[in-house]
Amino acid sequence: MTKQEKIKNFDPNGIGQLNDGMFGLPFSLEECETVLIPVPWEVTVSYGGGTIDGPKAILDASYQVDLYDPLVKDAWKLGIGMDKISSEIKAKSKILRQSAERYIEALAKGKDENSPALKKTAEKIQKECLWLNNWVKNRCLHFLNQNKLVGLVGGDHSTPLGMMQALAEKFGNYTILQIDAHADLRNAYEGFEFSHASIMVNALKIKQVEKLVQVGIRDYCEEELNLINNSKGRIKTFFDRDIKYAQFNGDSWDRICNRIINELPQNIYLSFDIDGLDPKLCPNTGTPVAGGFETEQILFLLEKIVKSGKKIIAFDLNEVTPGKKDDWDANVASRILYRICNLVALSNGKI
Repeated sequence: MTKQEKIKNFDPNGIGQLNDGMFGLPFSLEECETVLIPVPWEVTVSYGGGTIDGPKAILDASYQVDLYDPLVKDAWKLGIGMDKISSEIKAKSKILRQSAERYIEALAKGKDENSPALKKTAEKIQKECLWLNNWVKNRCLHFLNQNKLVGLVGGDHSTPLGMMQALAEKFGNYTILQIDAHADLRNAYEGFEFSHASIMVNALKIKQVEKLVQVGIRDYCEEELNLINNSKGRIKTFFDRDIKYAQFNGDSWDRICNRIINELPQNIYLSFDIDGLDPKLCPNTGTPVAGGFETEQILFLLEKIVKSGKKIIAFDLNEVTPGKKDDWDANVASRILYRICNLVALSNGKI
């Protein structure tokens, strides 16, 4: 059956079928305009774990998402598919996470990180993180070279570095728009160069990343603040406190969004840590922080970016942790993910 025949025979008002693809859509991965790359990896998480199960939980929750999009009519017809979840990545992550926990515990007890045993552990984790970055880069290029729109679903926030490297190779210069509670500008946090808390430091090492625009940051250290202030404009941060105080004094989210958009060049990579939202929407995420956004605030910003004529070239969604008693976090994530996919397709002229 051709894709057009599948569209004709598919009922977007019906119940999502578990034997179909992402969001219950009937398309093969080859037929989908948007491909999501799942990366079940959480080796360097520093507080709560569980993001390793995020991609599978989001896939499962996606079957409950209604396909009507109030802004992008019939967006489902383009097709959104998730690549196969790698059992190799997940198995490596579980083993390395145990090593990382022992390493962090040893440091906390005052042991020297240059001791032979700890040094060997750090070197092994470094090697495997480099392996993951290369895997992600190659997988992203595989789909980008097929003219697919590509999103990455983590896992912890260290996972998209290889994707950022792939985008530099494919598109040249671009800017990162980071939605997050944390600045993620720590240098080799807890001794790990590729820590989830260091993703943006590593991203800025990519010369094609001309700028980093951070929105919603509300948990950061003095070292990170100094890096922002000394970046000569390469890092522009819209702190959650400043946003809230502006609104308390009568400013509007619309005007604030305009100021954010004015900081963005033409090509934008969206890096979305779910903890950028109010923690009532993601209570199980690894490092929740009071404050943050409602889902429609983020979607309003993204809609304004698309309407401005700027292009979201790719995106990631990370740090989603399914709860032990329910799938609330994945439920929220799958719904916002669907809307993001549609807006990215719109910004790329697919609709």
